Amino acid sequence: MTAAAAYNRRMTTTRLLNLLRPVVLLACALPLAALFWAGLHGQLGSNPVERILTSTGDWSLRLLLATLAVTPLRKQLGLHALARWRRFLGVWSFVYALLHLAAYAWLDLGLDLAEILRDLMTRPLITVGWLALIFMLPLGATSTNAAIRRLGAQKWQRLHRLVYLVAILSVLHFLLKKAGKHDFAEVWVHAGLLTVLLGWRIHDKWKNGGFAGFFSAGPHGCSHAPGPGGKSSHPMGAQIAPITFHRKRP
Repeated sequence: MTAAAAYNRRMTTTRLLNLLRPVVLLACALPLAALFWAGLHGQLGSNPVERILTSTGDWSLRLLLATLAVTPLRKQLGLHALARWRRFLGVWSFVYALLHLAAYAWLDLGLDLAEILRDLMTRPLITVGWLALIFMLPLGATSTNAAIRRLGAQKWQRLHRLVYLVAILSVLHFLLKKAGKHDFAEVWVHAGLLTVLLGWRIHDKWKNGGFAGFFSAGPHGCSHAPGPGGKSSHPMGAQIAPITFHRKRP
């Protein structure tokens, strides 16, 4: 394949992904629309609250895993336009997580604070779920361009590495929920997918020079590996000249 043909193919794929983006964005709302329609027509089954809890929780986890799948697919397949999908998938996962919380606290427990606290302290399922949501809150709150500008790209990226912890806690929450019914088929699927996605990131990081600078957050980080010409290699790909301090002579 010639360079021109390869370029034309990449451009065609990019245009297709850009066209599909609003379709996928709207498709993320379909489970919510289906719940709303079923509620209006009395088709939520014998336990409507359980149906809402299950649907919102399942879709939050699925969309969270889809968010984590964007980067491996983008890098492995060269689908760079997929990067624009990552944020809205994460935001939709956050929306379903908030709806899941609302269904639990409002529809299931009637906003009984004492009962909510009792659950939090005595039920591991609820404790893990709350932890996942707490760590998800700063991710949802900083999902805008203004937040990226305010924090700076490096600090924003470091903050959003919390998504890995959120994903692990979410799968654990799902496991504890299914354990009561001894139904682990879906759990292994989600856990296996998460293992692959996290394993790919570890391998990719190691292949590209290890973990030097992985936790650095700006000019105060001291773990950037030196690049060509003695400049340090920044995690974002920029070349930053080393800072030299000179003591002023008296």
